[in-house]
Amino acid sequence: MPLDGSALGTCASEQMEALERDYGDEEGVQVGMVMTIVEIVKEQGTGPSGNPRYISHVRMRHNVGDPYRVIGLMQQAMHNLLSSSGPSSEE
Repeated sequence: MPLDGSALGTCASEQMEALERDYGDEEGVQVGMVMTIVEIVKEQGTGPSGNPRYISHVRMRHNVGDPYRVIGLMQQAMHNLLSSSGPSSEE
């Protein structure tokens, strides 16, 4: 069965709409670094109690060659997430 990319597409579309809303009218603003992190979940049989067991793979893509800049962006995103008051952040 092929992967359903609708969750990834929806997330990217919502992010772009939020960016347009927040920065669309400003002069000299452009998208810089872009990163996607996706978790792939795969069923791996059943456990001793008969419940399904799953494994998780995390994949990441970005458009920057400097790994330290990628780490810095991830740290800033973590800070934004931990300091936000809601369940999700549009920053």
